[in-house]
Amino acid sequence: MQSIVKTFIAAGAVAALGLSGANAADIKWDLANEYQASSLHGQGDAYFAKKLKETSGGKIALTLHLGGALGYKSKDHFDAVGDGAIQLADSYTGAWQGFDPIFTMPALPFLAATVEEAYALYQAAKPHYNEVFAKNNQKLLYATAWPPSGMWGKKPLDSDGAIKNLRIRTYDPNGTKTLKAAGAAPIQLSWADVVPQLSTGGIDAVLTSAEGGVNAKFWEHLSHFTEINYAMPLSMVHMNKDTYDGLSADMKKAVDDAAAATEKFNWDGLSNRRANNYKTMKSNGMTVVTGVSRGYLNYLSNAGETALNDWLAKMGDRGKKIIADYKKRAGK
Repeated sequence: MQSIVKTFIAAGAVAALGLSGANAADIKWDLANEYQASSLHGQGDAYFAKKLKETSGGKIALTLHLGGALGYKSKDHFDAVGDGAIQLADSYTGAWQGFDPIFTMPALPFLAATVEEAYALYQAAKPHYNEVFAKNNQKLLYATAWPPSGMWGKKPLDSDGAIKNLRIRTYDPNGTKTLKAAGAAPIQLSWADVVPQLSTGGIDAVLTSAEGGVNAKFWEHLSHFTEINYAMPLSMVHMNKDTYDGLSADMKKAVDDAAAATEKFNWDGLSNRRANNYKTMKSNGMTVVTGVSRGYLNYLSNAGETALNDWLAKMGDRGKKIIADYKKRAGK
C-alpha cells in the first residue's frame, strides 16, 4: 500500500471539501474513496464531512480523498482502516469477498432490485455486518446502495445471443459466475481499472449502474445501456475502532449523529438518481434500452442461481437467517 504521506500533495485538490476553517479543529481525519466526487457516494462523503463539522461543533475536520487519490482501492480499505493507516474509508463491499462472504450479499443477482428491497436487505444484515467489523477493529458508520446495475455496451445487450462470449467487466464473484453461466466471458475488475481496459479494448462491456457509468463518462467508449435491474450493491463508510473508542462520549455522539443523517440523505436521494442519470446519458448520445423481455430476465436470473446457492453454502445458518429476515421485511 502506498504511503499516505507521499500522496497528500496529489490529493490536495480535494483536501477540504466543505471544511472552511478546518485547521482550527481539534481532531483531523482522512477518508479514502475509490469513486469520484460527483458520484452518489462521493457527494454523500461531502455531506458527512459537513454534518460532522456541525455535530462536533467544529472540533472534528474530515479531509476527503476521492477518486482513489491516496492510491487505495476498495479492496485495500478493509485492512487499511483496521490497521489504522487511514481513519475512515468509503468502500464498495463486493471487493471484500476474501474477508467474509457476507460482503458479497448485496450484489447477489436479482435478490434486491428496488430501493425498498435493497434497504430491507441492508437492515436484515446490519447486525451481522457490525459483528464482522468489530472483529476486525472497525466500526460501520453507514451504508448506501448503488442504483440498480445494468449492462453498458456497444450495442443493446438484451438477449442471450447479444451477450454470448461478451468480454464484460463484473464487480464481484457473483457477477462473474452469473454471466459466465449465461454464456458471456466475464472479467472481474476493480473500478479504477475499468476505463483503462475500455480504452485499450481489454473489455467490450461493463456491468455497473447508470450512476457509475455517468461518473466515468462511459459514453466516450460505449453507446448503449441496457436496464436489467441486476442488483443494488452497497458501499460502506467504516472507521478504525481504536480511533472511535478513543473519543469522548460527546464526540462519539457527534460521529453517530452525522453518520445517521448521512445515511438518510443518501438513501432518500436514490429514488431520483436513475432518472437523472438517464437524462445525462441521453444528452451525451447514449441509447438507454428498457423494457427487455421477461424471458431474458428469467434467463439471467436462472444463470444467477449458482451464485446464490454458493453464497448460501458458504454462509450456512447465518445466510439462511438473513434471507428469511429480508423476505419478511420486504413482504416476499
